[in-house]
Order: sequence, then C-alpha cells, then structure tokens
Amino acid sequence: MPETAERRRRKETLEAFADTILPGEKRHPADRAVAGAAPGPGAVAAGAVELLETPATGITEGLEALADKLDEHAGRHTVESPANPRGSAANFVDLSFGQRTALVSELLSTGHPEKELWVLLALFSNMAFDSAAHLHTAEAVRAGHPGLTAMGVFPPDEDGLWRFPRHTYGRKLASPHPDTTATGSPA
Repeated sequence: MPETAERRRRKETLEAFADTILPGEKRHPADRAVAGAAPGPGAVAAGAVELLETPATGITEGLEALADKLDEHAGRHTVESPANPRGSAANFVDLSFGQRTALVSELLSTGHPEKELWVLLALFSNMAFDSAAHLHTAEAVRAGHPGLTAMGVFPPDEDGLWRFPRHTYGRKLASPHPDTTATGSPA
C-alpha cells in the first residue's frame, strides 16, 4: 500500500515526538523529524513508530488523533511563543529541538489534562530503544538493534537461548526442577 501524504505527516510527527524523548542523529541531511540533537541512534532508529503501530500496544487506532493533537499543541505553542514575533502556527516537526522539548515538557507536566496520553507515547519511545519490544530479542540483537547494542546485550547462543557461564553471585543458585522441559518450561 503506497504511503499517503497524511500517513507521512503522521509518521514524521510521531518520529519527532519520539526523537524529543530519546534524541538521535539525523538519518540524512533532509531529515525533518529527527532533529540531530544527540550523536548516535535514538528512539526513531530503534523503531519507536514501528512499536507504536504494533497492535499489542492498544493505541494504533488512536495514533492519527494523537499526531493531530500534537500538531494542534505545536501550532498553539508557536503562536503564543515570544520567540515567534510573526505569530504563525507550525506543525510539531517544524519546531526546533528546543521548542519541541519545551512543548513536550509542558504536555508531560503534572496537571496537564492530557498527560497520560503523552506519557504513554514517551514510554513506548523509551521501550523501543531499551527493549526492542516490537521485535524478537534474539533477532534484534543479531541485527544490531541500536538500543540493545548500546546497553551491551550480547547475542544468544546458536540455538537462540542465552546461557551465562558464570552465575550472578559466583555460584549456581538452584538446580532446575526435575520436570523442567528442555525449553525451560515447567512440565
């Protein structure tokens, strides 16, 4: 299915929000969504929008409305800003990184009536980077997922399982239950 202009706008808006939460470097010189406020990959490179679009999040059907609301706040924010003498409204992606950060701080502040919505988007942005929740962990690590790589998650063994030759406390804490299956599940 071809990407429409509206779908592109929504995606860029959500990417810009995710980039504000966990900034990264621009993907290319003309990148509008990623501000380039930090070196290395951020939430966008880690797949924040892909995670948001995963049905398991429970918010996929509301993403269009959230992007519209974010643009509405951006327009109001820029019109009311003393740094905007012309008083023209802008979409969220049109804001500078500093303006994005100020607006997101306002949306996430105690007492903001929509705080829960924006906290949810912020959590998913972090989750995409920290856990690659939208991907199979072993495959994400093997593919060099930026967040898992940054945290030093090492790849599993060839069979897709992680084994730790040295136990956490320097000794084996417990033996597996005799009915435990080869996959680690109780029988």
